[in-house]
Amino acid sequence: MDRLNKGARRWSAGLVSGLALSLATGVLASLAAPMAVQAAPMAVMDRNGSYVSVETYAPNIVRVTISQDKDLAAAAPGYGFLADSDVKGWRHDQKAGADIFTSGALSLEVVAQPWPGAPSQMDRYFAPALPPVSVKVRKADGSDLVAMNGWEMSPHVVNGEKTYQAGASFSTSADEHFYGLGQNQEGILDLRGRAIDCKHHYDAPHGETVCVPFLVSSKGYGVLWDNPSDTKVYPAVNGRTLWQSNVGERVSFFVITGSYDEIYAGYRKLTGVTPLPPKAAFGYIQSKARYETQQQILDVAKGYRDRGYPLDIMVLDWFYWTRMGQMDIDPAAFPDPLAMNKELHDNGVHSIISVWPRFEKEGRYFNYLADKGWLLKDKDGKVVDGLPFRSDRAGALIDSTNPQAREWFWGKIRDNIASKGFDWFWLDETEPDLVPDGYFYSIGSGDRYHNLFPLVHTQGVAEGSRRDRPDKRNLILARAAYIGAQRNGGLFWSSDIQPTWDALKRQVPTGLNFTASGFAYWGNDIGGWQWLPQSTTATKAPLLDPSDARAVVGQNNDYPELLARWFQYGTFTPTLRVHGMRKDTEVWAYGKQAEAVIAKYLKLRYALIPYLYSMGHSTYETGAPFMRGLFMDFPNDPKVVNLGDQYMFGPAFLVAPITDQGVEDRDVYLPAGADWYDYWTGKKFTGGQTISVHAPIDTIPLFVRAGSIIPMGAPIQSTATPQTINAVKVYPGRDADFTLYDDDGVTNAYEKGVGKTVKLHWDDKAGKLTATGDKGLSAQALAAVQVVSAR
Repeated sequence: MDRLNKGARRWSAGLVSGLALSLATGVLASLAAPMAVQAAPMAVMDRNGSYVSVETYAPNIVRVTISQDKDLAAAAPGYGFLADSDVKGWRHDQKAGADIFTSGALSLEVVAQPWPGAPSQMDRYFAPALPPVSVKVRKADGSDLVAMNGWEMSPHVVNGEKTYQAGASFSTSADEHFYGLGQNQEGILDLRGRAIDCKHHYDAPHGETVCVPFLVSSKGYGVLWDNPSDTKVYPAVNGRTLWQSNVGERVSFFVITGSYDEIYAGYRKLTGVTPLPPKAAFGYIQSKARYETQQQILDVAKGYRDRGYPLDIMVLDWFYWTRMGQMDIDPAAFPDPLAMNKELHDNGVHSIISVWPRFEKEGRYFNYLADKGWLLKDKDGKVVDGLPFRSDRAGALIDSTNPQAREWFWGKIRDNIASKGFDWFWLDETEPDLVPDGYFYSIGSGDRYHNLFPLVHTQGVAEGSRRDRPDKRNLILARAAYIGAQRNGGLFWSSDIQPTWDALKRQVPTGLNFTASGFAYWGNDIGGWQWLPQSTTATKAPLLDPSDARAVVGQNNDYPELLARWFQYGTFTPTLRVHGMRKDTEVWAYGKQAEAVIAKYLKLRYALIPYLYSMGHSTYETGAPFMRGLFMDFPNDPKVVNLGDQYMFGPAFLVAPITDQGVEDRDVYLPAGADWYDYWTGKKFTGGQTISVHAPIDTIPLFVRAGSIIPMGAPIQSTATPQTINAVKVYPGRDADFTLYDDDGVTNAYEKGVGKTVKLHWDDKAGKLTATGDKGLSAQALAAVQVVSAR
C-alpha cells in the first residue's frame, strides 16, 4: 500500500449517499485513493442523526469526527496522518446520556443532546438543519480546556461537485493566544482576532501563504484540522474560534494537550518524524537566481575557499535545462556536470539542483505524461497548460497525487540528474504555482485537495531517494508544506520575497509561526529574491559604505546594510542561505565594509555547528522546534504573548534582530523567570525587564539564558571536515544540561543509534561540569570548558 495514503482514502464509495461529481459536460467518475487502514474509534455515538466518532491515539491525543453518515464518521483520517489509534490508558463511561472518555491526561465528553421539542418562531426561520453536537475537553483535574460547541455542513457546489462547506466552532477565553497555521507573512505573531485564509497562495500580498492547519493555544492544547481544502480560520473572533473548509462531507479534527513540547511530540506521533538533515544543511548554502554556467559555480566555490570563508552547499537554480520539463542539463552551459560535482566534492562542497514539476508541450515527456493521465486536467480531461492570469506559459503540472506519476518523476531525477553527481534537490513550486482550483487531480478536484500537493510531491522524491540511495541522507528544499510534509526531509523557505526592510521585519514572526506549526526547518532568501531596485528610499545615512558595490546595488545605498542585518538574522535561523535576482549574491559582493560584517557571522555560524546539530538531533527525537517564539519557553510571562521580533534559538540564545534601516539601538525584553547574559559583553541582567541595547552595524542583539551550556566548534571550511570542540561555554546561574550529539553527518545510520552522544551537566552550586557518554567527545568537552563571568 502507498505509505502516504495510510488513512487517506476518499470517504466511502460515492462519498455520501446520493452525492455525485456533477460537471457541466457530464459526470466524472470518482477516482478514489488507495484503501487505507480503517479507523478504530472507541465509540460512534448517535446524537439525533449526527454521528460522533471518538478515536484515541495517546493519553493526550484524541480525534473527533462528525457526520450525518455513520460510515464517514467512523472512517480513517485523511492525507498526512500515519499513526494507528490506541485505546491504552483510556476508558469510556456513560452518565446521564453523555459519553465520557477519560485518560490520565484529559477527559472528553460528548454532551447529551435531548430530542428537540417544537421549534419556536425564530427556530422555524433560523435554526440549522443539522442535529447539534457539543464536545467538551477538560484537563486531568476536571477544569475546562476547550469545547467544540457547534458544527456546520452547508451545501454548495464547488468545481461542479455537490459538496459542503464543513466547519466547527470552538470556545475561547479573553486571555487566550494562538500560534501556527503554517506561513502567513503579515508580520503579526499572535493570531488572535485575525482572519486567516489557510491555503497555499503564491500571490498573497505580503508574501506566499502556506497552510498547515495546526493551531496551538496558549491554554495548553492544539487543534489539528483534518481537511486539505481551502480553510478559513478565525481564532478568538467574536468570542469563538471558527474553522470553515471549502470542501468536505464531515468534520474531523484532533486535539493534543499538554505543554508546547508535549503538543509537538503529539504532532510527531500523528504525522511522522522530522529527520535529521545532513550536517551540511546546518552550514552555509550559496544560491543565486541564477548561475548560468558550470564555470560560474566552480569559480564561486573557489572564491570562498581562496578567501578562507566556510561553504557547504552550492545551488544550481532553474533554467539550466534545455527546455522546461526536458529533465536534462544543457550541455552548452554545463558540459560535464559530473566533473563539476566531483571538483566541488573534492573541496568539501555539496550541491543542490532545482527540479521543477512543470512540462512544456514541446518537451520530450509532455505527450507521454498526457497520455498516461499524469498531468493536472480540466473538467473535460484536457491538460492544463500555464496560468493565463499571470501570463505563465511554463507548461503543465505533474499530478503528484498519482503514485505512478511520483515514481516516474523520481526515476527521471535519479537517472537524468542525480546520476550527474548532484547531492540533493530543490523542489520548487511545491504549493503548486499552477493553482489547482477549478481543475482535477487523479484523486479528485483541485479544490478538494488544494493544500495537498507539497506533501505528495516531496514524498515521491524522499521515498525514491531513500530506496535508491539508502546510504545517503535525504534533503529537499521546498517552499510549501502540509500536514506530515516534515517527514520528507524538507528545508522550507518563505518563497520569493522582496529585498526590503519591510520584508525582513515580517520574516521574524513569519518564521516563528511556521515552526510553531510543527515544522522545525524554515528559512528565507537572505537579501530577498525579487529584483533589486537600483535606487533607494532610505531616509537615514547608510551604516555601510556602498561605493565599492555599485555594480550590484546601483544607487540603492542602504542595501549593503540591509544584507548585513539580514545575514545576522539568518545566522540564527535553522537554514542559512543567500539567494536573489541580483548580479552577484556572494559574501564579498556588497562592498568591503559589508563583507567584514557578513564574514564575522558566517564564521560564528560554523562555530555553532555542534550546538545546532545537537538541536537537530533533539528535534528528530522529540518533534519540538529549536527556533521558538518566546511564548513557548516562557508561558507564564504575559509580556511575550505577541512579541514577534525576538525569539529563542535553542535553549540558550535569545535573538533580537535589527530590522530597521539606520538603527543602532533597540529595546529588548528579557523574559521573567531567568537571568540573562549579553553574549558580546558578558554583562548580566535580571529577567522581566526591557533594556536598551546598543547594536552597531556589526552587532546583533544577542543574549544567553543563565544556566546554559553552549558547545562551540573549531574553525572549519565545511562540515565535510571533522570538527573538534573548541570551547564549551557555561553561563552560570542555575543547574544546566545539554546533550551533545555528533555522527558522520551524511548517512542514515543515526536512525539505528549510530552516533556519539555526551550528556553535559553543570552543577551550579559546585561550579563543575561533568560529561558522560562517548569518551572521545567527553574528553574534548571537559578540556574546553569556559565558565563565563558576569560583568
